[in-house]
Amino acid sequence: MVEIAGLDRMLLEHPFFAGMAPEQAAFVAGCGRNVVVEAGAWLFREGEAADQFYLLRHGRVTLELRAPGREPLIFDTLGEGDIVGWSWLLPPFCWSMDARAQTLVRVVALDAHCLRDKLDSDPALGYALLRRFVPVMGRRLQAARLQLADLYARPQGGRG
Repeated sequence: MVEIAGLDRMLLEHPFFAGMAPEQAAFVAGCGRNVVVEAGAWLFREGEAADQFYLLRHGRVTLELRAPGREPLIFDTLGEGDIVGWSWLLPPFCWSMDARAQTLVRVVALDAHCLRDKLDSDPALGYALLRRFVPVMGRRLQAARLQLADLYARPQGGRG
């Protein structure tokens, strides 16, 4: 029997890892650490190396897209129980958006290099995590699409 404590417990209590075997959570937890992010600080910026992902335990994080000559477009706001970041899964492992803490945020940060190595060594775990990530990716892409459709449906320059 595996004793569940510390980060193992945090992972198993997070909705993203619900139902995961305790042994798998313990294996993944070896890549994690607790992090506090102050309100207004960036978790990551577009183009930077995607070297971790985050299990949001407390606070709110906005996902933003930048376009030249425009204010950043907030296309999603995440809260407790969400995950932040999936670009660490896809080469070239660079962030494709910005993530900013709107409030004080507490997360479990999982090191991407460590996690990719563990997923390579345990294909069953890799499959289990991908099954969790794919629905998140689909929801985030849909949220971005809806925000962009709304943005471009509005009249430019106050006309209309």
